[in-house]
Formats: sequence, structure tokens, C-alpha cells
Amino acid sequence: MSGENTLPRVILIEDSRALGKVYQEYLSTLPIQIEQFTEGKSGLNAVLELRPEVVLLDLNLPGISGQEILARLNEAEFQPAVVVVTAHGSVGSAVEAMRDGAFDFLQKPFDAERLRVTVKNALEKQSLTSLVKSYKESLERDHFHGFVGSSIPIQAVYRIIESAAASRASVFLTGESGTGKEVCANAIHQEGDRRDKPFIPLNCAAIPKDLMESEIFGHVKGSFTGAAGDRKGAASLANGGTLFLDEIGEMDLSLQSKLLRFVQTGTFQKVGGNELEHVDVRFICATNRDPLEMISQGTFREDLYYRLHVIPIHLPALRECREDILQIANHFLSEYADEESKEFRDFSPEAQQVLLTYQWPGNVRQLQNVIRNVVVLNEGGTVQVDMLPKLMLHGATNLEDSVENIASVMHDLGNHHDSNAPVLPLWLSEKKAIEAAIEQCGGNIPKAASLLEVSPSTIYRKKQSWEENET
Repeated sequence: MSGENTLPRVILIEDSRALGKVYQEYLSTLPIQIEQFTEGKSGLNAVLELRPEVVLLDLNLPGISGQEILARLNEAEFQPAVVVVTAHGSVGSAVEAMRDGAFDFLQKPFDAERLRVTVKNALEKQSLTSLVKSYKESLERDHFHGFVGSSIPIQAVYRIIESAAASRASVFLTGESGTGKEVCANAIHQEGDRRDKPFIPLNCAAIPKDLMESEIFGHVKGSFTGAAGDRKGAASLANGGTLFLDEIGEMDLSLQSKLLRFVQTGTFQKVGGNELEHVDVRFICATNRDPLEMISQGTFREDLYYRLHVIPIHLPALRECREDILQIANHFLSEYADEESKEFRDFSPEAQQVLLTYQWPGNVRQLQNVIRNVVVLNEGGTVQVDMLPKLMLHGATNLEDSVENIASVMHDLGNHHDSNAPVLPLWLSEKKAIEAAIEQCGGNIPKAASLLEVSPSTIYRKKQSWEENET
């Protein structure tokens, strides 16, 4: 199909113009567009250029024969349904053409109904072939925007993204930390008609509460200490595009009410300003917590939840997509090996087994950090099991276990083991481990988070909690 005409295309290659007119009249009741060519070469070129759904092909043609056209079409990138038209007494040639890939044959003379039924069947066959191909391509996808994976749970996410992208409705993403919620939000943006407009992500957990309103709505000069000039917020920057509010459950209740008005009306005021501004923004938000539980605890507004929770998408944990683990690991291994000019290209069978059996509490982000760590700290062509972080070999199954093992390993590395030393509470061991990692990384929290295999926002929240407890 080409141009604006969406009707199925049929090309008739028949050297008799008179018969061609008859066939076109027979088919005039069908919702198709049909063109006739009277010699083999022009007919073949038209088929290759116009890519019709159906070709009505006379075998006896001047120049290139029907059999040669059929052979050329079998080698083509696309495959139309070819209906061979043959004269009485040439049934053997028609049967041979069927063996060579023709869909059906018509023996002259034939009536209008026979031709219509044959063309209808050919069009239905092409429609089914196209549908099967579409489903097959969908199920065989191993990459989709920033995602890597071909398991059934992640394929379901791909399909929901494609369906949601065309809409303007708000999307609510849920899933554990590290499952790719921002990747999903960006994929929705890139799939939709806003792809050429801004995609503005904002992590509500990584911004202090007293600055959050300014980050979203902006501020005017002098509205608070340090406001040296007017500043646009994420709402203004995302105009025409997508605003992604990550970890929305961390937003203060008072700000949630202002966000609700913004979502309902598309209007807002900058901090310290009086002017009402209007923007066109699509909202995507995400949380790694249970939103209904937050509502029951009074930390998340129910009316805001139902305003944003129009299209829900749940990102599966990596342990639910185990068949994707090695594929994702190899993707990161190739990427980081090239980035660091290393020779790594694969994993030993023992290392593969560890990757497959580990529980991955930090999901894809943790796997990404592990592979980066391996590539940066080691040399070789194959990742061996002893190159993997010790925590994975200790069999940690959740975040608490991971932190506990970190504390244990770091304590052993300090060479200060004392069998009579008191057992510290888990939170204090965790605090010491995190503080030691931050110190080791020169105060670089994102780098420390990478080595600890947790998200930076987790460390920021814990540091804030410790500081509040100490005051």
C-alpha cells in the first residue's frame, strides 16, 4: 500500500487489455485498487515498487515469462499472494507454479464469482500472514527503547507501552527499585507523538522537601532566601512534552494538593508569584511502594492517586524474568568493556550460574552495577566467578541481607575482629557500612551507592533519617 489510499492493492499482469478490462470489472465490487500491466518486465517492476497484497499473474507474457516473475518474487523482500492465471490445457504449469510459491491458480475461462472468491481468499491470507508476522516480531523483540529482555513479563510491558503511548492519559508506574521505571517512562514518551518535545524527569526522593515545590513549579526572584532570580520549574520545562515524577510517594502532603490542582487544570503558580501559568503536560509518575498502603497510612492523597492512576504499568522484578538475566548481563558487559577498552566478551559457566541463581534485590540497576564493577576492577576475556562481588557468593537474598553482609565484609577488611566485641544492631552496622563506603569514595554518594549496590536515593533517605534521630 502506498500514498493516502489505504485500500489493498492488486496488480494484474495480463497481456490482453480486453481481458484485463473484464477482470477489473469482475473485481469492481471489492474494496481494492487494481492496476494492469501488459508485459512481464513492467509488471515485475510495478510489483517490486508498489508492493501489492495480491498479484494476478498470466504465465504467458511477452518479454519476461510468468514463471520468471514468480521466481523473482520468491527472492523479494516481501511476499505478495500470487494467483496464477493459465489457459486451458496448461494445468501442469499452474501446479508447478503452486510448488514454486503461488497461492492459487485460475484456469481460463472463469466467471466473476470465481475470480472474486480467489482474490478475497488471497487478501485474507495476506492479512493473516501480516498479523502472524506482527505477533512474531512482537514476541521475538529482545530490545525496546532502553529495555533489554524477551521474557513474557517484559514483552507484556512492551505491548502496554505501545498502547499507552498514543494516549494523553496519565500513567502510574509501580515496581521495585531498579526495575527500570524511568526507562519505561522515557519509552512511553519516545513512542508517543510528544517524542520531539521535552522529557523532564524529577526524583521526588532526591530533592529536599523545602525545595520540591520550586523544583516543580519554579520561583520568582526574592521568593525565598537564595532565590537570586526567576527560575523555571519542571512544569514549565516539560510544556508540550512529558513530566515524569519518580518516587511520587515521597512528596509532602501539602505539595500533593497543589500537584492535584495542576493535574486537574494544567495551571500553576511559581513560588512567590501571582501569575497563573498554563502548560500542556503529560504526567507519568512512579513509586516503588504500595500506593494503596500509602493512602491507608495517610501519606498519599487518594484523590491524587485516582487522578494519576489512569493507565497502570507494573514493572516486574528481575527474579521474575530469569530468562533475561544473561541477556541483560551480556548487554552491559559488551557496553562497559567497549567503554573501558577491556577484552571481556562472555561469562564462564560458573559465573552464569551465580548470575542466574542470585535473587537480585536491586534488580536491573544492581545487575548493571555488578557488571560495571567487574569490568572496571578486572582483566580478561571471560568473567570468572571469583570476579563477582563477594556479596553474591554469600547468597544474600534481599536488601537487608545485602547491607548486613556489607557490614560483615567491611568489618573483616578492617582487621579489627574481636570475638568479645558486642553485636551491633543491624541499623548501626548498616550506618557504619554506608559511612565507610562514602568515606572510601571521597564523599561521592552515587559512587558509594554503586559499590553498595543500592540506589543513591536510598542512602540520601537513610542519612536524613539518621540526622533527624540525632537532633
